[in-house]
Amino acid sequence: MSRSDTERSTPGSSPTGGSAPRKRLIGPVASFSVGAIAVTVLFAIGAWQRRWIADDGLIVLRTVRNLLAGNGPVFNAGERVEVNTSTAWTYIVWFFSWVTGAEQTEYVALWVALVLSVSAIPLAMYGTARLYGTTVTSAGVGLLLPLGAVVYIAVPPARDFATSGLENGLTIFWVAALWCQLVAWAHRRGTEPTTWSRTAFLLLSFTAGLAPLVRPEGAVLGALVLLVLFCSPIGVKMRIAMVVVAGVLPVGYQIFRMGYYAVLVPNPAIAKDASGSKWSQGLEYLGNLFGPYVLLIPVIIAVVVGVILAVLATVGRPRSDEPIRVAERDEDVPDVLDDHAAPSTRERFTKRSASFSAGLQSPRAVVATMVLAGLVLSVYWVRQGGDFMHGRVLLTPLFILLLPVMVVPVVVPATLRTRDARVRLGAAVAVLAGVGATVWWGVAVHANTLPNAGTTIGRNGIVDERTFYTTNMANENPVTAEDYLEYPRMRAMVEKIREVRKTGGIILPSQNYDEWYVAALPDTMPPETTVYFLNLGMTSMNAPLDVRVIDQMGLAYPLAAHTARLEDGRIGHDKDLSSAWVVAESGGVTNRPGLPAYMSSDQVKLAQVALTCPDTQERFKSYQGTWSFARFKANLSDSVHFNGYRIARQPEYEILRCGLQEPTNLDEKQPR
Repeated sequence: MSRSDTERSTPGSSPTGGSAPRKRLIGPVASFSVGAIAVTVLFAIGAWQRRWIADDGLIVLRTVRNLLAGNGPVFNAGERVEVNTSTAWTYIVWFFSWVTGAEQTEYVALWVALVLSVSAIPLAMYGTARLYGTTVTSAGVGLLLPLGAVVYIAVPPARDFATSGLENGLTIFWVAALWCQLVAWAHRRGTEPTTWSRTAFLLLSFTAGLAPLVRPEGAVLGALVLLVLFCSPIGVKMRIAMVVVAGVLPVGYQIFRMGYYAVLVPNPAIAKDASGSKWSQGLEYLGNLFGPYVLLIPVIIAVVVGVILAVLATVGRPRSDEPIRVAERDEDVPDVLDDHAAPSTRERFTKRSASFSAGLQSPRAVVATMVLAGLVLSVYWVRQGGDFMHGRVLLTPLFILLLPVMVVPVVVPATLRTRDARVRLGAAVAVLAGVGATVWWGVAVHANTLPNAGTTIGRNGIVDERTFYTTNMANENPVTAEDYLEYPRMRAMVEKIREVRKTGGIILPSQNYDEWYVAALPDTMPPETTVYFLNLGMTSMNAPLDVRVIDQMGLAYPLAAHTARLEDGRIGHDKDLSSAWVVAESGGVTNRPGLPAYMSSDQVKLAQVALTCPDTQERFKSYQGTWSFARFKANLSDSVHFNGYRIARQPEYEILRCGLQEPTNLDEKQPR
């Protein structure tokens, strides 16, 4: 290892290899500390002021309630459906709810999300500070100032989803922890392996392996990091160990998911067709985040500053930093007289491979890995169509892309006698100007909201989710399920559940906010109660656990999830199963007076026949009834098929698709 490698591997070392004078550390440490504290405190205050639990955040808590009640990781007792996208978030909230014995899991989710969200900021800043190593301890005055951190906390959705009950806080905390571990690993380059360094390496592998449990698409970042680690010069034994450590939890859980839920991914990924493509909607979503806050300005500043720092790292670099190269041949000497003949192709390939492998354990490779992952995730979400919640799914890619400039070094050289010193001074001025402009931008956009924020959902289907609910309920900080009783239909639904539970029935929404329709069950059926409504979180958390709660979009209802995606539907809501299917699947009566007036008896009869499709019946068996070892094995083998299984939305078309016979007891002839 070269002398300069040693210098870079030890933050705080001087260019001469000794310890940097203490006075040179005062500026960087003080500036970093002040900046990290200021940014973290401001983010914490903003997140607390905008504290709330989203309707989708309440969805997670229904599963937590079932876990605490002993019903397993399910949304409805007796139905093995994975309704929560983040496995890790579900079990973290469950764990702290169990440990604290909290009666209201909403506050557990609120506080855990807040702590993780706020902690992620200084953790990411610390990782970036370590990235720059000796940059700010060289001759002159050095500072570490926040840049990317200011950009992130200034964007209103970042504060909105810091406490929403969703996994955003967990996701950015995981990213920040992975970032710190990666930077520390890069700085250990060239050092002798020790028990601690091996342990830290395996811990880094374990953290990267958690990616799909934090968020399924997080596997992009996790896989890239693991690929870099695997290809670095670590030896065969460590490669085997890292594969085992990284894969033990995600692979183990994936086997459980396939055998328990009979699909490859969480049910929302099927309901939203996460592998689908809606580029135009995705570009609309991207503009929806960048437009209101003129986010392009700080992004351009961050890119320019990043380029300046990358170029600056090459200025005045010692020759010892260059890799050792084999002495060049004298081309004038005949091969027969050349004692140092050119290496063979295999030898050259081996040396290049070794050089490439060693280069992976470097700050450059770490930065490149994170930037690539952020760009891939951004493209994925644009391709998929984004989300209906303003900014939510782009927050993590934005956070990842900002990591290399979370804090930036500003170094003023002690002398201007050399060309390199003058270049460094110019770079320092440019970086300082970029930080100042970013802070100005952050103050200017701090309180901005979407033009259509409030009770209106724009034509693009995207809405400022927090503002939408707080406006509709006249409650600035809705946290509990009880708070959501102020949302239209909710109080009437609770009253209807109390009324219907004695006799059973299928509760369906009406156009009147104060009324709910009820489809009756045959007298021979037990009095089971089902609620069918789109707002799954507030509905399920205000309903007892023995009440079945399902939705037409399919988040908690596999039958709806397995329908085809509506091309022109609202993003995130582009599946819509008619209530006739629910009446038929729930065993409701097919004739009046047991049906709501708006519902066609023929549609229920057609749905009954459509549900007899063999594949559909097998799908029901895969998640209903008793879970046994035989069912586990059958689900394992069927999970791939069920993951891509789709049915026709209209019962008559599903009958044709499946080759079934149309019922003969229809009241009216169905159109072809």
